[in-house]
Amino acid sequence: MACLHGVAVGQPASRTNPWEPKAIGELPPIASLTDGMWLKGELHIHSRHSKDASNNPIAKIVDFSKAVGMDYLAITDHDNHVQGDVANHTWADPEFKSDSILMLYSSEWTTSRGHGNVFSATPYDNQRLYDVREQRDVVVEAVKKGLGVHLSANHPAGGNPWGYSYDMVESIEIWNSALWPKNANAVVIWDRVMLSAGRMVTGRGGSDTHHGIPDPEKGEKEEQNTRQAAYNYVGTPTTWVFATSRTSQAVIDALNNGRVSISLNPYAPRVEFYADLDQDGTMDMMMGDNAKSTGKPVKFRVQLAGSLVPGGTYTISVVKNGRKFEAFELSDGTATVEFTDTPAALGRTYYRVEVQGPPTPYPEVPKSVEISDNMVGFSNPIYFNFDPNF
Repeated sequence: MACLHGVAVGQPASRTNPWEPKAIGELPPIASLTDGMWLKGELHIHSRHSKDASNNPIAKIVDFSKAVGMDYLAITDHDNHVQGDVANHTWADPEFKSDSILMLYSSEWTTSRGHGNVFSATPYDNQRLYDVREQRDVVVEAVKKGLGVHLSANHPAGGNPWGYSYDMVESIEIWNSALWPKNANAVVIWDRVMLSAGRMVTGRGGSDTHHGIPDPEKGEKEEQNTRQAAYNYVGTPTTWVFATSRTSQAVIDALNNGRVSISLNPYAPRVEFYADLDQDGTMDMMMGDNAKSTGKPVKFRVQLAGSLVPGGTYTISVVKNGRKFEAFELSDGTATVEFTDTPAALGRTYYRVEVQGPPTPYPEVPKSVEISDNMVGFSNPIYFNFDPNF
């Protein structure tokens, strides 16, 4: 199994070692998942430090996240609203703390050529990245690498689409907000521009919430903006990471290495995706792993972890190299499906999973399920013969 390696502070986020293709004998079994844990969180949300946000102080975001069981949180305020100085605004806010949630250091890098979220386990000099926002990609890339941060392309097919090279990002926001249909083109970009071209770029989610839910007990009144919070707030969608420990750095490492699954909300089932290379009954790979194909059949397993909607039927769609490969239905409480296929001995092959079905209720954000179009979750790919130095 491709192991997760920490990225040292101040060093560029790198996949070269953990993504090196492994042979069967080099992949220890992972079926017990004793080498890590699933953590869920929010990777795109705005507090009062973004000028286009309202009724959303950091304390409200943190308290809400804690109430719905989030493990980590990235508050991504627009850096152009403070001329790049998020360190003395969002991060310096006395409310930027939690006794139970891992708080990532982050911002939304807001430029005329698109928006991207920056994620880090420790404070970094966002000003340096802000100051080169209008320069050539090679300049931006050098600064980003020097900072050792994770850069993610936001809403690449929507408003403010990504206009930089995708070679400079570690992840892409394929699911932005609870409104699923608007994200279909982002998934096309992920498949055709990134994965099919040999880029092992992680797919992740983010609510992109700007407005907080009104609290009548505090005299807060519902306004036009804050009505949106009934449809879209923390965790719509939720991004799960398979982390080696409950630390901020482990969250970043998981994002770097594709150990990521996305669910409709914190209570919706999580998609898990594994592969048994030698078909001995023990899973050898999980999403994010990259192995050398032997030209022999591989058994894959998809399972939905967590609570399924009683009586619901879920459609498991397997995507191979950007095209729908197979579809399965799960019902009557069944949460696992297996299939077999042979990755090409030469050339790249990847598989990923999409899940549609009955939306799991989210009482704290009740109307979010109305606009989900029954999209339940995504896995990241399992890779074969990908070149980490492409």
